[in-house]
Amino acid sequence: MTTSHETLFSQALERYRQGTPPEELIDDFLRITAQAPGQSAGWTCLAWLQLLLDQPQAALKSARTAVRLNPQDPQARVNLSVAMLETGAKGVREHIEIAQRVTLMAPELATELNASIDDGLARRPGWSALEKVRLWLQG
Repeated sequence: MTTSHETLFSQALERYRQGTPPEELIDDFLRITAQAPGQSAGWTCLAWLQLLLDQPQAALKSARTAVRLNPQDPQARVNLSVAMLETGAKGVREHIEIAQRVTLMAPELATELNASIDDGLARRPGWSALEKVRLWLQG
C-alpha cells in the first residue's frame, strides 16, 4: 500500500522530470519532508531544489539531514558538497571522496549522478559550485 507522502513524492518527482520549475515544487517537498522526516530521498530532493533556487543555507541543513539518513547516497553527498561550497563550510573533500567511492562500486549511480549534474547545469547555467564538484568527481 502506498502512503500519501510516497504518492506525493512520486508525483512531485515526475513533475520535476517533466520540467516543472523548482519554485513550483519546493512546497511539495517541504510537505513531504514534514510528513516523512525519516525519508532521505525527500530531503535530497528538497536540498537540490533549494540549491537551484539559490538558498544555500536551507540546502545545507536539508542536505545534512539527507546524508545523515542515507550516508551512501552520492546525490545527497553532492548536494551537501555544493551547499558547503556556497556557504563557505569546511569538509567538502570527505563528501566528494565518499561519492566517488560509491559511484565506482555502483556505476548505475554514477550515470544517475551525471544526469542530475547535467540537469542542474541546464536549469542553473554557470553554477560554479556544481561545476567544481563535477570536476572533482571526475578527478
